[in-house]
Amino acid sequence: MKPSIETIDFHGIEALRLNGPKGSSAVISKLGGQVLSWITPDGREHLYLSEKAVFDGSVAIRGGVPVCFPQFSGLGELPKHGLVRTRLWSLDTERCADDYALVTLVVSDDAASRAIWPHAFTAEITLMLEVDRIDIEFCVTNTGGVPFEFTGALHSYLRVTQVEDVSLEGLYGHNYRDAANSDQIVRDSGIELTIDNEVDRVYYDIQRPQQLNAGNLSLTIESQGFPDVVVWNPWVELCAELKDMPADGWRQMLCVEAAIAQNPISLPAGEEWYGRQTLVAI
Repeated sequence: MKPSIETIDFHGIEALRLNGPKGSSAVISKLGGQVLSWITPDGREHLYLSEKAVFDGSVAIRGGVPVCFPQFSGLGELPKHGLVRTRLWSLDTERCADDYALVTLVVSDDAASRAIWPHAFTAEITLMLEVDRIDIEFCVTNTGGVPFEFTGALHSYLRVTQVEDVSLEGLYGHNYRDAANSDQIVRDSGIELTIDNEVDRVYYDIQRPQQLNAGNLSLTIESQGFPDVVVWNPWVELCAELKDMPADGWRQMLCVEAAIAQNPISLPAGEEWYGRQTLVAI
């Protein structure tokens, strides 16, 4: 069947399902502009979505690919991870061809956002689905008359069968801030990263792709425009404190995020910035 796009009800919220080539599919929610599902033709779901996620807009949806803007984490005075994760986004573009399906959602500043962060902006999230890959592109335009600075991330939750059995390659030799250990700056000296405890790291200035290896499944993770990579798993104790995660949820997920965390982007009036994360199933 030729790729198509349809509007669906997803846990009570409006979303778009991209039906891609050879049976691939993806779902993006208008709440938060958030990708919530990516299934390859073999039937595998590659994104983790908590079974206890909340979909009423009171908090961000736990899982998928939340959009963090204009602040990453708690690195600033704004609410953690910024202002757009619980906003309703609007459909801007949808397009299909024989080998892909594409959707763009958009959100802009309003009185509520300006009361917290006094800047005019438009943000777009574009999801392109192909047979074995998705590209998620985030674009910010400064629609005001003065420059502003921002940080942010595509906070991707990747689904794994058992996180203790996976390894992540591509971060060797880079410095990272270890938020799970008093924000120490550490140089990664391992060929691959394995998970055996809480991990909360911001790797700086990453120039090469990563590869997530999990048994007979591998994912290549590549970003453009985002200088940093965040790796996060809450492990047992922290996961137990998260009301919207099951007690064993830590075992099925690993966040590998495209991020702007160390140095904010300075965006002049009238200019735009964009970044992208690409996930390819191998």
